[in-house]
Amino acid sequence: MKRQSFLLLAFLLIISAFLAACQPKGEVSEEATTDATKAEASDNPLAGKKVALVMQQNLGTFSAQYIEGVKEQAQKFGGSVTVFTSDGDLAKMASNLDAAVNQGFDGIMIDHGTKEALNQGVEKAVEKGIPVVAFDAGVEVPGVVSLEQGDQQMAEMTLQKLADDNGGEANIVKIWVAGFAPMERRQVAYQKFLESNPGIKEITAFGAATQNTALDTQAQMEAVLKQYPNEGEITAVWAAWDEFAKGAVRAIEQAGRTDIKVYSIDMSDEDLQMIQKENSPWAASAAVDPMDIGRIQVRYLYQLINGETPEEKVVLEPVFVDAAKLPEEAITTAELSEYIDGWGASDQGYTEDLKKLENE
Repeated sequence: MKRQSFLLLAFLLIISAFLAACQPKGEVSEEATTDATKAEASDNPLAGKKVALVMQQNLGTFSAQYIEGVKEQAQKFGGSVTVFTSDGDLAKMASNLDAAVNQGFDGIMIDHGTKEALNQGVEKAVEKGIPVVAFDAGVEVPGVVSLEQGDQQMAEMTLQKLADDNGGEANIVKIWVAGFAPMERRQVAYQKFLESNPGIKEITAFGAATQNTALDTQAQMEAVLKQYPNEGEITAVWAAWDEFAKGAVRAIEQAGRTDIKVYSIDMSDEDLQMIQKENSPWAASAAVDPMDIGRIQVRYLYQLINGETPEEKVVLEPVFVDAAKLPEEAITTAELSEYIDGWGASDQGYTEDLKKLENE
């Protein structure tokens, strides 16, 4: 009888281990984990926290810099970050969110997604007492802090620059995609702008978020350029995402079309290199520093972990980047603040407790 009990117990342990292994684990930041281990000896109750970042997709240099900002701020707080990437698959993202909830993280951050895919998982996290901060996800759950860029303002900034540069008369190509909360907000501003500026005409529109967005956009833009081969048929391209802008810029450059300018949203080091290239068609962009987005999201999460009740909707202030104000020598986004007012180094989300934690 004892032997049977022992065998049953061993079997249950094996099954438990197997089920645990089947849970998505994400990618762990080793540097932050090392600091979190050191922080366990701290008396500060905020030290040594384990944080999950659940992303709809990790694509392009913007995402890379955003993750870098998340890890940098968490590391300064002595925390560790596990990144769950979903390859643009909302069902996989919902599964990753469930895994993060079940694995008992101290806090969860969400990057993009939709309320339809995520609300249920977020509600489960809140019920378990796990703080959640979402970025551009459209999640609507009480107690959750939602960050968003000033999307309508960014669209207005770039569209107004486009109109000003062309005397209020332009034939434009719009590159945009539905299904993302920030894109939908940008589209609202775009429609209002066209209604108020009858001299700006949309001649065609396209766009898709894929695993090779910039390359696929380039191919589509090449086809559009063949459809409108004559100077004046296309005045400008308005790209609602920097991955779209990169593809459009490369197609325009390869076609030798010096008559078309590109106006976009978002900014990364790779974007900046392309904008600074001699005779680049990329004229301007509006953005929030992607590293700052990551840093600010971590700060609000730690406010929640600390039992604070910050505002549930946080709008990040965008900055307008005019190519004409950039120097001739190549710079990175880390140096952009020297030429563009308001870029980077945001203190948004800091509290005295967090500053104390960072300085320990």
